[in-house]
Amino acid sequence: MTCFLCTACGAQFSERSEPPPACPICEDDRQFVPQSGQRWTDMATISRTHSVIWNQEAQGVHSLQMSPAFAIGQRAFLIEGPHGNILWDCLSLVDEASAARIGAMGGLTAIAISHPHFYSSMVEWSTACGGVPIYLHADDGEWVQRPGPALRLWKGETLQLGPATFIRCGGHFAGSSVLHCPWLEAGRGALFVGDTMQVTLDRQFVSFMRSYPNLIPLNARTVKGISEAVRPYRFDSIYGAFAGRTIQTGGSPVLERSVQRYLRAIEG
Repeated sequence: MTCFLCTACGAQFSERSEPPPACPICEDDRQFVPQSGQRWTDMATISRTHSVIWNQEAQGVHSLQMSPAFAIGQRAFLIEGPHGNILWDCLSLVDEASAARIGAMGGLTAIAISHPHFYSSMVEWSTACGGVPIYLHADDGEWVQRPGPALRLWKGETLQLGPATFIRCGGHFAGSSVLHCPWLEAGRGALFVGDTMQVTLDRQFVSFMRSYPNLIPLNARTVKGISEAVRPYRFDSIYGAFAGRTIQTGGSPVLERSVQRYLRAIEG
């Protein structure tokens, strides 16, 4: 029995003897099935060819990324916190070196996932870190491909993880969420956004999409809702889902300017 991994989106599936007939996450219009077709691998196979690379992004913020790139290619974050460490989003590979490093840093108190595209091997990460709880919004529970006892499907608009706040914004998915960490950046705060918003290549704005690969935009009402959900929180930095996509300062006004720019662009 094998927990197969989708090579296109990186999602891990429950144990089975043969690969799944399809990947529901890829067949949804927010993702895509490659022209070459759906392909599958497993943790043992990718562990022979890939590793997890760590990078310290700021004081108390470490990014983790698979090398070479795999599936969507996102980065996860190990966030050091006053009440314990949080893993934000996830990767398809759990390597022994990363599990040992996390253990040496005091382990994890929580894994928090922004949306289904980054569920990846979240159950494996939880197991490797002692069965730590995995928090994801109940509105996206239907997209879980490998259930497990560590899963915590939360409801409502916010969830406190110690001093961190998990904020449901919607948009990209119904349960798409961001994580606000007010102690970071010397108390000026940081926002970890997954795909709820994307940091643009010039690092001066963020933008919004229902589907990034298929270029399906969000409507004005939805983007205003994202803005309103985040507006009560102050943050200096915005950490996007991909390497280098970080706004290092002025994050709160950048988000406000970005929303207004987006709304102007889709008017009429």
